[in-house]
Amino acid sequence: MCGRYTLTTPAELIADVFGVDPPAGLSPRYNIAPTQPAAVVRSRPKQARQLDLLRWGLIPSWARDTAIGNRMINARAETIAEKPSFRSAFRSRRCLVVTDGFYEWKRLAGSRAKQPCWIHRTDGAAFAFAGLWESWRPRVDEEGDGGDGHSAAVESFTIITTTPNDLMKPIHDRMPVILPAESWDTWLDADNTDTNGLQALLGPSRETGFEAREVGTHVNSPRNDDPGCLAPPPGA
Repeated sequence: MCGRYTLTTPAELIADVFGVDPPAGLSPRYNIAPTQPAAVVRSRPKQARQLDLLRWGLIPSWARDTAIGNRMINARAETIAEKPSFRSAFRSRRCLVVTDGFYEWKRLAGSRAKQPCWIHRTDGAAFAFAGLWESWRPRVDEEGDGGDGHSAAVESFTIITTTPNDLMKPIHDRMPVILPAESWDTWLDADNTDTNGLQALLGPSRETGFEAREVGTHVNSPRNDDPGCLAPPPGA
């Protein structure tokens, strides 16, 4: 799975890497957690790519409330074409989740303890997870419409996961799908309905130049969102 990740790359570099306008007010994030707003890149028909902040944890359009999003932070690549929660978004609402590293917890042999690891590019560059996004509105008859005839939409996303590559196998049995830059246009094209071709992009990462580095347990709490999350374990 993917339950926490980072985005500390300066806004100007994100703009260059993803071909978007420099995002305003984007602060370094050392411990992005579910339900929090995070940066994704989308491309609508006849429009340039744009970066938006969406809620992490996909809320299907048919959901009764937002709580379901807490369980929809990840979508398995093997089943997104059939799962009711994800199949519509897979067909037409795909996005790039902007990141420069993610955390996973490795179980220590002979212990119930887990060692957090930060997986990132050795050159420090930003990269992209494959994601899906959705727009949800509360039911007016249950939530009310604020008196103006409209209810506010909540836009949310999920990160697609797949089986691990050789780097991740000793750490966890799942990993986020890391899309190489040459696949971004294909993935973002809302007119692309070749679901078989799209699903072929969602295997274990073949990208080189990644490493997994042990970090301290400061990252374990989602309340901590500071450079200390990337500090090595005591005594390392």
